[in-house]
Parts: sequence; C-alpha cells; structure tokens
Amino acid sequence: MYSTDLRTDKEKKSADQQVLDDAQLWDAFQARIDNGEVIEAKDAMPEKYRQTLIRQISQHAHSEIVGQLPEGNWVTRAPTLKRKLILLAKIQDEAGHGLYLYSAAETLGRSRDDMVADLLSGKAKYSTIFNYPAPTWADIGTIGWLVDGAAIVNQIPLCRCSYGPYARAMVRVCKEESFHQRQGYEIVTKLAQGTAEQKALAQDSLNRFWWPSLMMFGPSDSASTHSSQNMKWNIKRHSNDELRQRFIDATVPQAEFLGLTVPDADLKWNEERGSYDHGEIDWNEFWAVIKDGGICGKDRIRARRAAAKDGVWVRAAGEAYAEKQRAKEQAA
Repeated sequence: MYSTDLRTDKEKKSADQQVLDDAQLWDAFQARIDNGEVIEAKDAMPEKYRQTLIRQISQHAHSEIVGQLPEGNWVTRAPTLKRKLILLAKIQDEAGHGLYLYSAAETLGRSRDDMVADLLSGKAKYSTIFNYPAPTWADIGTIGWLVDGAAIVNQIPLCRCSYGPYARAMVRVCKEESFHQRQGYEIVTKLAQGTAEQKALAQDSLNRFWWPSLMMFGPSDSASTHSSQNMKWNIKRHSNDELRQRFIDATVPQAEFLGLTVPDADLKWNEERGSYDHGEIDWNEFWAVIKDGGICGKDRIRARRAAAKDGVWVRAAGEAYAEKQRAKEQAA
C-alpha cells in the first residue's frame, strides 16, 4: 500500500528538493495536480506540500488513536456480551486506522516516533470531538452515528486525494468507518424505540454531541487558514462549510426518523437551496477546546503518556524479536 521514503537527511535537503521553491517548478507541480495526477512518495514536491500532508495525516492518525479512549472506557460496562464484542472490534479498527495513517505519513520522511512524541508533548493536535466526555452508553451510539458519520463525510473525498499513499489508506478506513456509523445508529435506534428513559438518554446524548460534531469539519471557510491551498493541491476536494452542510442534510432526516430533536432552534428546511438552514456555531467554544483541551483534553494526553510508558517493554520485545529473525535470515 505504501512506498517508504528512504532518503537520508542530506538527501532530503538536496538541491533537487530545494529548487522546487523556483516558481517555474511550482507551476510544473501544480500542472500535475490540475491534470489529476497522483503524487507518490519519491516524486518531487514542494516542501510546503510535504509539510502540509505531514501535519494533516499525523493529526488524522492521532485522532484515530485518541478516539479509542472514550470508547475503551465502556468496554467493561457494555450492556451485553454482543455489545462488548462489537465495541472491541471497533476499537481494534481504530487502532488499525492509526497504523495506516502513521505509515502514510512516514512516506513523507517523518518518523512515527517523532509524530507520537509531538502528540504526547501536546505540540500536535487531534480532533476536538474527543475532548468531550462520554458518560452514558447512549454516547457510544451517538459517537458512532454522529462522529463517525461526520468522519465519513470528511474522509470519502480523501480517497481521491492527490497524494497516493494517503488516498489508498483512506479507501479501507472509509469502508470500516461506514460500518461504525451503522453500528452507532443501530444503538441509538434501539434506545430511541425503547422506554421513555432510554429515549431520553438518546436525546440527551444528541443534545451534547450535535454541535461538537459540526465543529469536526473545522472553522468556517472565512476563518480557515489551510483550506484554500489544500483544495488547490487536491488534498481536499470540498470546503469545510460545504462538507458540514452535507452532513447536516444527511443527518437531520435520520434524527427525525428516530423521533429525536436536533438541538438547533434555527434549523429549518430551505426549499430554494434544497438544504437545511442552521444556527450559528459557537466558535468561541471550538477555539477554546483547541487551545485548552476542553473537558477531557488533559485526561486524554495523560492516558496516552501512560500507555506509551507501560508499552516500553512490549516495543522492546518486538524489536528484539525482529532483530533475531533478521539474524536468522542472514545466517540461512
């Protein structure tokens, strides 16, 4: 699936890479993008393109890994054995997604250890949605329905991203996320069609996760610092606001089918646009969660640091075994 970047540091800073700052070569690279060509790891590319991809793909990988934490908290408390097994399988999928994405980012010359170090130090960011608590079982369903649903809307266009290793990784990720979304919606459906207390749990969860889910698409187009260039390079295919609108238009009918109320007093169908008008997102909350980590940010990083510390012996054992196998192969 991936092609590994084996260049030395000296090679990465070679003249061939540096001259891409020349306007003529930037134009040649852009022409490839405009022609719909796929960029591979060893192709010449502007350093800004490389760094943009490293930032985006590594943040995506971090989000998959951190996203396991609120769900992992419910493994021992899932209401049935079947629910427990499904949740475990989903968490395993998310770990796999992180692996694919870290591998894709490594093709751009950044080591996984460095990327993980950035996460543990707080330097790197991940999706703000995972800094919200999930105190009820209904939240596990809502995370699947809304959070994974928003992820699908965001990520399906990435299957046609201009960078080949990222695009290929997203094909499998999106297939598995589609299952996660259906699994979450099934949980919410059972609750919404259950007792009055169960339906109240589903409604409360929707109330808490609706607006943070809309924030997953990033700031409004007017405030986004990366969208324009990313769309020019075909890293992204659609703007933040366009993707957010797609999600709203797809999700509101699903909530109505369940008899749940989307917590937006300004939400209404606009016949002329063929879409829903919606209320203003609280961008102050969005930026505050990015800056300060929100309710659970410190806990999430603390948990990842503990996992990194507790897993030292596992990684050491794996490396020792791999070295032993290499020695055997060389001796054969």
